[in-house]
Amino acid sequence: MTASPILTRYSDRGAVPGPARSDDPSRPDTVDVAWHYGDPLGEQRAAERSAVIVDRSDRAVIELPGAERLSWLHTISSQHVATLADRTSAENLSLDANGRVEEHFVLTDIDGVTWIDCEGPRGAPLLDFLTKMVFWAKAEPAARPDMAVLTLIGPDVTTGPIAELLELTPDAGVYAAGSLPELHHEDEPLGFWRVMPSLGDGAGLPTVDLVVPEYTVDTWWSQIVEAGARMAGSWTYDAMRVAAIRPRLGIDTDERTIPHEVNWIGGPEVEGAVHLDKGCYRGQETVARVHNLGKSPRRLVLLHLDGSTDERPVPGDRVTARGRAVGRVGTVVDHFELGPIALALVKRSVGADVDLMVDGEHPVSARIDPDSVRTDDHVQAGRAAVERLRGGGNGS
Repeated sequence: MTASPILTRYSDRGAVPGPARSDDPSRPDTVDVAWHYGDPLGEQRAAERSAVIVDRSDRAVIELPGAERLSWLHTISSQHVATLADRTSAENLSLDANGRVEEHFVLTDIDGVTWIDCEGPRGAPLLDFLTKMVFWAKAEPAARPDMAVLTLIGPDVTTGPIAELLELTPDAGVYAAGSLPELHHEDEPLGFWRVMPSLGDGAGLPTVDLVVPEYTVDTWWSQIVEAGARMAGSWTYDAMRVAAIRPRLGIDTDERTIPHEVNWIGGPEVEGAVHLDKGCYRGQETVARVHNLGKSPRRLVLLHLDGSTDERPVPGDRVTARGRAVGRVGTVVDHFELGPIALALVKRSVGADVDLMVDGEHPVSARIDPDSVRTDDHVQAGRAAVERLRGGGNGS
């Protein structure tokens, strides 16, 4: 297993690697990144109050040049990207024929190239899928293991010295992107920034990703820290992500997950990875049927866990209600304010007032955060049409 550049370079500053994952056969390609730098809860407070920088070089990066890259990608994925503007990002999915999520990835189009990044273990399968689907399209997907992803979180990211260093435009909205400035010893732009949906609890915290060549990581990291960001590990990123109820593929999803269950459809309150008004793509029938006629069988919620012991559940543990299985746990993390929390996929019928148990090696009691239960009261076009037909048949 290859160590990330930051974990290696900053180990003398107190970087602590995450729990060993070498025994997990589903994630053989996972890169070890810093879990924390000695004070995980303090790092979370810094994200809430100022700014932190997190190594996310465990993500895989794919480069996609070619004149037809966007129109081609549009036909094989869930997002409307055929007319994606330059210096704009989007989240996207690849679904199977039954509408179940196979891949979740972020893409940024900048200067005639589309950059894609995804969970590290999914890099090779996603590249394989894209390559097989090219046929005669003018698109050339290729792995870029020499590129790394860093993430900045906090209110001081989009204003002040950090924003000035990155030349982050003050009016940049979610999914806006831009070229990073030249490094003092280089003569060409190196990588790009992009604004991502906010993380954290409540109103959320500004979140900006950097995608940069690996050999520049050390310089960018040092300059951003000097500009005021605190070094933070994946623990902080996960705590902010779980509080914002943002799922991670393969941890908060399983082989049955459809986009509606994990808030990837989008809407007025959340950015999505599925565009409901685009043409045909694999899995669209399920997306349209659930949106127009029904509800997803499960939904993603935030669990508050019993923190009276130091033991924590692990992803995949069953969630039960009165002994009956009602879901599965995903990411589990200790939050500096909320305590032990987790994301879980549970049956839609399970209310926030139900006492739950997470059954694993160390069972713990749990409760659903009522604020995490998103109401879905949109008028379903198909269901409304059925009701109109029924009403007409009754003479009304």
